[in-house]
Order: sequence, then structure tokens, then C-alpha cells
Amino acid sequence: MSSELLAPLDLAFWHLESAAHPMHLGALAFFGSAEGDRSHGEVLDLLATRAAAIPRLRMHVRDVLLPVGGAAWWVAQDFDVTRHVRHVRLPAGDFTAAATGIAGELMERPLARGLPPWEMYLLTGEPGGPFAVLVKLHHALADGMRAVAIGAGIFDEIAGARGMRARRSGPVPASSWRSVPGQLIGFARDRIDDLGNAVGVGASVVRASRLDSRGMPALAAGSSGTRRLGTVALDLDDVRRVRKAVGGTANDVLLAIVAGALRRWTRERGDLLPTADPRALVPVSRRRPGSPAGSGNRLSAYLVDLPVSDPDPRSRLDAVRIAMNRNKAAGPMRGAGAVAVLADQLPPLAHRFGAPLAGGAARMLFDVLVTSVPLPRSALSLGGCPLLSIYPMAPLARGQSLAVALTTYDGQVHVGLVADGKAVPDLDRLARSVEDELAELLDMALTL
Repeated sequence: MSSELLAPLDLAFWHLESAAHPMHLGALAFFGSAEGDRSHGEVLDLLATRAAAIPRLRMHVRDVLLPVGGAAWWVAQDFDVTRHVRHVRLPAGDFTAAATGIAGELMERPLARGLPPWEMYLLTGEPGGPFAVLVKLHHALADGMRAVAIGAGIFDEIAGARGMRARRSGPVPASSWRSVPGQLIGFARDRIDDLGNAVGVGASVVRASRLDSRGMPALAAGSSGTRRLGTVALDLDDVRRVRKAVGGTANDVLLAIVAGALRRWTRERGDLLPTADPRALVPVSRRRPGSPAGSGNRLSAYLVDLPVSDPDPRSRLDAVRIAMNRNKAAGPMRGAGAVAVLADQLPPLAHRFGAPLAGGAARMLFDVLVTSVPLPRSALSLGGCPLLSIYPMAPLARGQSLAVALTTYDGQVHVGLVADGKAVPDLDRLARSVEDELAELLDMALTL
């Protein structure tokens, strides 16, 4: 039997989880009607067959002897895909609304710790009608890019290509007593080499931490453990028109849209605008192209103040662009946003016992997560049924109530909003604010 050690950041995500703060990523994908005579039952069988064929989805977490406090991925010998792939029939009515509602409820539930940490749900309405698939993957299993690579294995186009490729890399051998001396020397050398980087990043994190109350109270209203999901589809051409008119990147425009939407939402609720702007954590992948399938999370992040207090949309966009340019000049390995890099430098035992403290510290660094998830550019399908839209979902940090995830597919930017159900009961209003903010930016761009 062989195993693969959890990378330090994976181990951090594994131990950060609690019943009220599940650490899984998600995606809600909507498909067109079943092709020909294909039934929803056949789609369910196809989904289960393809999921079972993805090697990564057969792995579960077990503790290891070395490193002390560490854990590893092991192949589950009793793997049963039916424990992970389930069918939920929705009541008659608005299928999209019903699927979105049940997806929020399903995202509340932590994944079973003793099993491979993932689930898929086939959500169906009328026989032969459109359907949706909800995918849940633990953050320890994959970062955003790897989650896409794993989850995409259910699609016709990816499954066919995967069947023709042979894997060249295998798992890392499990720890044994004979290898203990060499491993101890290696671990010590690594800790010494990483000490300078850890101290530098740690100092940046401390400097950026906030002991005072700032930002938007609705984004730090505590955690009830409940989840609501909101979805928005934006026209990618509209985003590009704004970018072309004012400069910067499409991601700058999307961050400015989030800032403007938060401002609109706050004012519509009758809340006071913040005296200090909320801060967004914007993850950045450190994964190199062609990295092996077994690679763990490879993340850093930027911190960006969202100019919610600024009434001018052009000024908000300029502020975001300047802040992101400053972050990019410093690079993803420097600054307080590189807290994930710091996690890579800590020994496993620190993650095991320090996770409760680290989880509570997230709200001292940022108020909202805003992440972009890449998707293949080609059209995708499942059992011949075309993928119509797909909404990514990010986990909520402890003490926070909103996470925003974005992806681009078929000429649209799909925005997935995950919120604490009690702190943000009006998530639909925030979703409308996202649409309204893009419309205002587009009107501004057309006048330039």
C-alpha cells in the first residue's frame, strides 16, 4: 500500500474545519434536457461511473508516523461510489431556484471525515427536463485549479481524453521506520531553509492584522453554520468593454463590481456605509503548468481594500486597479496576503494544534473572499446534455459571512455567492446589486 503526504497547506485546511465551518469547495452546474431517451437515472449512473474512475476521488486521509502530527492520502480499500453520488428530486416549479436553494442547504453539511472527502448530487425536476449537478470537494483535496481538473472528469470531453492518457507519476511511499533518520534530517534542513521566509511573511501578517472593528458589520456578523447560495450571470463582453474603456484587467473590473455591489446592497438595506473599507482576500495560484496530479494546494493571496465608501464608480475601479498593480509588483510570495505561504512553512504539529486559533484570526486579516476559478474554454457536456452554466462556491472562514467566487464559461462570468444564512438573509438583493453595478460601469464606459 502507498500514500501521499498532505502538503502543509492541505493539512491546515483539514484541521481548520469544524461542524459550523466546513472547508469544502463547491460548484453548481446546470445542464440542458437529457438527450434522446436518456433518463435521469442513466445520467446518475454515468455520473457515478465517471467519478469512480477518477483516482484522486478514491483517496482518504489517515494519520502517519512521520512527520509528527502529519497525515497522508491513502487509497480507500472499501471505496463505494454510491456513498458519494446521490440523487435529489426537486418539487415542481422554478427548477433553477429550487436547485440553488437545495444546493445551499447541502453546502452546510461537512463531508464525512472517514471517507474520501467529496460528494456529488444529481438534482432533477421533471422527467426528461434539465438537471443540475452539485459537486463538493474538501479544500484539503484540491485548490481551485486542481478542483476544476478533478471535477471536470465527469464531463464527456474530459472523460474521453483521460481514457487515452497514461499516468506517469505515482504516489509518495508511506513512512517506515527504516527511513526515519533520513526523514528527520530532511525535515530539519527544510525548516532551517524556510525560517527566513516564514519570519518575513509572519511579520507582514502581523502588521496587516486589525484589532479594531472596521469594514462592514454585515460581513462579520458571526457564524450560524447555515448557508445560502446566490448566483449571477454577467455578460463577458460587457466586462471587456469596461476594461477596454478604463484600462486594467478584467479581474480588476470584477473586483470593482463586487465593491460597488456591496455599496449598493448596504445602502438598500438601510445600513450605514463603513468608516473604513472592507478588505478582500484574493487568492493567487502558485501552481506551475504541468504540475503532477498529486500536488497539494499551491496558493498565496493578495489583500485589497474594496472602496465601498467611494460614491464614484470610475474612482472605485481606479482604486482597485492601483491596489492590484501594487500587489502584483510585490509578488505573491510577499505581503500579508501570503498567509498561505506562511502555512507552508509551519510543521504539521503546529497545524494540528494551532488550527482553532488560526481559524479565529481570519477575520483580523480580511472581510470577504473573492476568488476566480478557471474553466476549460471549450463547450462541455454530460451524457450529451450541454453544460449551460456553472457557479463556483468557496468556503466561509470562521467569523465571516460572505464569499464570492467567479468563473468564465460560454461568454458569461458566473458568480457564486456563498453566505451565512442568518447574517445575510437577503442574498438575492446582493445578487441583483452585482448586475446593477456592471450596468452602471457599462454606461460609464460608453460615455468615455
